[in-house]
Amino acid sequence: MRPWIFIATSVLTMIGCAVVKAAKLGPEYKPVPARVVQRRDGLGNVFAKLKAGRAVRIAYFGGSITAQDGWRVKTLDWFRKTYPASPVTEINAAIGGTGSDLGVYRFRQDVLRHRPDLIFVEFSVNDGGASPQDIWRGMEGIVRQAWKADPTIDICYVYTFRVGYEQDLDKGLAPRAASADEMLAEHYGIPSINMALRTAELAREGKLFFTPKKDADGKNLPVPEEVIHFSDDGVHPLEGGHQVYADVITSALAQMATPKPGPHVLKPPLMADNWEQAKIAPLEPWMLSRGWKKLSAGAGLGKQFHNRLPEIWEAANPGEKITFRFRGRAAQLYDLMGPDAGQALITLDGKTGAPRSRFDKFSSYHRLAALSIGGGLEDALHTVTVEVHPEQPDRSIVTEQEKNKPGFDPAKYDGTVLRVGAVLVLGEIVRP
Repeated sequence: MRPWIFIATSVLTMIGCAVVKAAKLGPEYKPVPARVVQRRDGLGNVFAKLKAGRAVRIAYFGGSITAQDGWRVKTLDWFRKTYPASPVTEINAAIGGTGSDLGVYRFRQDVLRHRPDLIFVEFSVNDGGASPQDIWRGMEGIVRQAWKADPTIDICYVYTFRVGYEQDLDKGLAPRAASADEMLAEHYGIPSINMALRTAELAREGKLFFTPKKDADGKNLPVPEEVIHFSDDGVHPLEGGHQVYADVITSALAQMATPKPGPHVLKPPLMADNWEQAKIAPLEPWMLSRGWKKLSAGAGLGKQFHNRLPEIWEAANPGEKITFRFRGRAAQLYDLMGPDAGQALITLDGKTGAPRSRFDKFSSYHRLAALSIGGGLEDALHTVTVEVHPEQPDRSIVTEQEKNKPGFDPAKYDGTVLRVGAVLVLGEIVRP
């Protein structure tokens, strides 16, 4: 399974009494009815610009479903064809396998600095394993960052589908992540479009297969021509699935074009401890021991990930360290996982934890990731040391699958390398 079909599960699932306890910091979570379109305050600002022939920048902020050349490309094309007098520019801010817990940190860098007029936010699949409270903290942080920077930015939530969501949708309910988003959207007047609901409806009508049916030997049966073949994996749409998404979105947009333009009202927070202060802080030389080297931005991994991590530092020798202090409630390293990645030994405020592997079942190649240093901390001064551990992680979860494939090279899976591009901090880095 490729990392772009990875459903983010880095945050804890909170149910039962844990939800009740956490709700003291915010509203009580309840599933909400699923609706294809929730107009709310609409998208008056961006449509006013489009109708006037002014330039418009549209940001697509989400995970792998948005990163695919699917609904994003199709809806962008719709805007350009429907409003040919307006120069429409795309801001592609999608990263596979990531949710709003990373999105809130990278939002300023990947979206806001490009000055968007409209932001589509798609995290309802990758936030599927998160608690409603953490979804609210991340998603509300995104909203508040946006409207403090520019209250005329229009935001639209879009809800995508994965197999399993039909269990709630067939009962008329939005799945948990979408329900949490809807509660936040209602608070701020943010419109939403639920493509997952239409997907489930088509399946109930026999007009769509989530995945192909299988024969007695487990092989895919042909999908009838009159039936939409939605996906091969139950998550990532094929052409037909993305066309369903695009059709739902473009139909819904017509209902959101009428409100008068004007600034959005930044209401009191839904979550007092939301992650509005989340940001990316560069990894600076004063934080690093001597063995760290900066990768070239013009070649290799430095070039491949330059659009998200302008600088990437690499260390392979055990004992090399990153050391810094921050004042705030949480910190992570924005890093790369991959075949030769090693383990990190984290010391936070004098307490050292077990080695943390930067290798997992998706690490047949390199990808962006975040290594949590500490969360839910007291809003105070904290000291961090991250050290390259001498022992390699167990790589058999990948190598046992890869070793019989043509071109397998065991040297690819040898190393104790850490590659880090930035610090994700809910607070501020304290310089020496």
